[in-house]
Amino acid sequence: MGKRKGRNISGWLVVDKPAGWTSTAVVNKVKWAFDAAKAGHAGTLDPEATGVLAIALGEATKTVPYITDALKCYSFTVRWGQATNTDDAEGEVIETSDLRPTDEEIKEALHGFVGDIDQVPPLFSAVKIDGQRAYKKARDGEDFELASRPLWVEELVMTARPDADTAVLEMTCGKGGYVRSIARDLGRKLGCLGHVVSLRREWSGPFKAADGVKIETIEEMAKSRDLDAFLQPLEMGLYDLPELTCPEASVAKLRNGNPGMVYPGDAEYGEECWASHNGQAIAVGKYMGSDLHPTRVFLPAD
Repeated sequence: MGKRKGRNISGWLVVDKPAGWTSTAVVNKVKWAFDAAKAGHAGTLDPEATGVLAIALGEATKTVPYITDALKCYSFTVRWGQATNTDDAEGEVIETSDLRPTDEEIKEALHGFVGDIDQVPPLFSAVKIDGQRAYKKARDGEDFELASRPLWVEELVMTARPDADTAVLEMTCGKGGYVRSIARDLGRKLGCLGHVVSLRREWSGPFKAADGVKIETIEEMAKSRDLDAFLQPLEMGLYDLPELTCPEASVAKLRNGNPGMVYPGDAEYGEECWASHNGQAIAVGKYMGSDLHPTRVFLPAD
């Protein structure tokens, strides 16, 4: 007896992740609920964070890199006066300060965190050092340093100031940003210390938390085809690439990984784009004049 593979189902499911769940646990739950053969997510969220976790099923997993690279928006609350070893409320307080910044001081300090910045990830993060996760080394009490990495921050603003101890910020940034590092570094810059007490990913590329499905709904409707109604097409993962249409005669060629004719459109010569036929994604590749040279191909559903 061969192992049952699961359904050959493709598309994106936007989950509004609850606090207390790891991103992997959510992917596993979704894969189980849909009985899907294949699933993956586009960008981890910390267990205590909420909001957009975009999960790709089947052929949509081939578009994950485009969503991972897309801009994302986070809303988060920073608590002043305390630094923690994890840079969030889960860790232990390692330093305190009686200083509290004014609204003006906060707004002024935010300018230094916009544009191309360098940030050092939190010690409790999934960054690998010599093949081992940083959080594992941190938990074991090892002494180590993490290298800084570049981050593009499109926007960072204060949206609320509930009290002297806290501020609510919103950041739009590129790939690989750590909100906890922003809170930590901002607190140091203001001389008052700081850590994240709550974090929500509002949107990620084309996917919004407001459209997200709750875990309870996924659990209630598990194994029922009604759940399929929540799926967004795999083409959503290609929203940032130019689309070129192709004739019927090109479909098989492209799906077999061979160059195929496409109709001219918005793509520049040599640019990465995707070919569609009757609205369905056939392949992603380089536009070389009249042909698309595929680098990724999408197989039709059963």
